[in-house]
Amino acid sequence: MTDTLTSQSDRASTALVEKVPLETYVPPAKPSLIGLSRAEITERLGEIGVPASQRKMRTQQLWHWIYFRGAKSFAEMTNVSKDMRSELEKHFTVDRPEVVAEQISSDGTRKWLLRLPSGDRLEKPHEVECVYIPETDRGTLCVSSQVGCTLNCAFCHTGTQRLVRNLTAGEIVGQVMVARDRLNDWADRENGNRLVTNVVMMGMGEPLYNFDAVRDALLIVADNEGIGISRRRITLSTSGVVPNIVRTGEEIGVMLAISLHAVRDELRNELVPLNRKFPIQELLQACRDYPGASNARRITFEYVMLKGVNDSLDDAKLLVKLLKGIPAKINLIPFNPWPGTRYECSDWEQIEKFSEYIFNAGYSSPVRTPRGRDILAACGQLKSETEKLSARERQALRAMAMTD
Repeated sequence: MTDTLTSQSDRASTALVEKVPLETYVPPAKPSLIGLSRAEITERLGEIGVPASQRKMRTQQLWHWIYFRGAKSFAEMTNVSKDMRSELEKHFTVDRPEVVAEQISSDGTRKWLLRLPSGDRLEKPHEVECVYIPETDRGTLCVSSQVGCTLNCAFCHTGTQRLVRNLTAGEIVGQVMVARDRLNDWADRENGNRLVTNVVMMGMGEPLYNFDAVRDALLIVADNEGIGISRRRITLSTSGVVPNIVRTGEEIGVMLAISLHAVRDELRNELVPLNRKFPIQELLQACRDYPGASNARRITFEYVMLKGVNDSLDDAKLLVKLLKGIPAKINLIPFNPWPGTRYECSDWEQIEKFSEYIFNAGYSSPVRTPRGRDILAACGQLKSETEKLSARERQALRAMAMTD
C-alpha cells in the first residue's frame, strides 16, 4: 500500500487487495485523543499536570489541530509550545484506525478495510469496512458502528458475520478522519471544496445498539469548530431499535433512516428479525414521535427490492398506507448480490412500477443507484475481512466479477 491514492483510471479493483499481515501488528502503547470531547480532553490534560488556568486554551488548540486541520502528530501543532508538545507526545497519540487494504471500484467508489487497535499483543485486532461514494454534488462516507452485526437480516452480507464488539467513539470518528486523510480533504485543501460532505451511519452494525459511542462520535463530527459536517448532512440508519429512536432525535439531532424492507410483520420477521421484538406499528409510532421530523426534515425509509418477495404493487399500496402522516421519503434500493445469497434483485421494470405508484401517492421515491458492487462495497455487501470468505463465497465473487 502507498500513501497516495491510485486514480480510478489506473485501477478498478474487483478482488481483495493484499492486506498488511497481522504478524506486523504492534498494539498501541499510548491512548489516542481521537474521539474525545472537549471536556474529556480537558480532563486528560489535568491528569498529566497541565495547570487549570491553561486547560481551556490548550483544549481549544488541540481541538483545532485534531478535528479541523487533521494533524497526525503533535509536532504539527506549531502554535503549541515545544515543551507542551513533548509532554503530550509522552502520554498520547492522535492515531486513527490503520488502513490495511483499499479497493477502488470502476465507478470511483472507495472501500477501506480498517484495523482497530486491540491494546493487547496477544489479542487479534479487529477490522471494519468504510466506504466513500463520490457523486457530482456530494461525497458520502458510509461509516460502521460495530465489528460485525447482531441483527442477521436475511438479505444482508454483513449479517452473516457474528457480532464481535461495539466500536468506540474514537474508532467511529477515526473513520471520517481516515477518509479525509486519504482524500486530502482537510482545511488546507487547495480549492477549499470538501470531498466528504455527507456521513451515513449505514456501514457494519446497528448504530442504535451502540448508542452512546455513536452519539458522542456524531456530535464531534457535527461540531462546527472541527470536522464541521452539518447534522442535516448526517444520517443515522437503524433497523428499528425503537427505544433509542426518539433519543437519537433528542440527543444527536441528525437525519433518520429506517431499514424497513417489508410492509407485513410476517415477512419483516424473516427479512429483519429485529421486527419480532419491535413490530412495524411500534416502529412507525416511534417515527411519528421523532423530534424535528417535518417536510423539511423527512425520515427516509429504505426498502430493498427483492424479486418476488416484497416488490408487488400490493406491497407498494400498503407501504403508502402505513406511512400516512409521517413526513417521509422512500429510498428504493435494488438488491446488491453477494456470494451465497438466495435473493435476486427485482426486475427494473417492476422497480419502476413500484416507484411510480409511490410517487403518484405524493412521496419522493428515488431509486438508489448501485455503487461499488464490483468490490462488495454497495449497500448490504460489507463484511469485514476479520472473517475470511469461504471457498464458496470466493468462487461466487469471481463469477460476479466476470459477469459485471
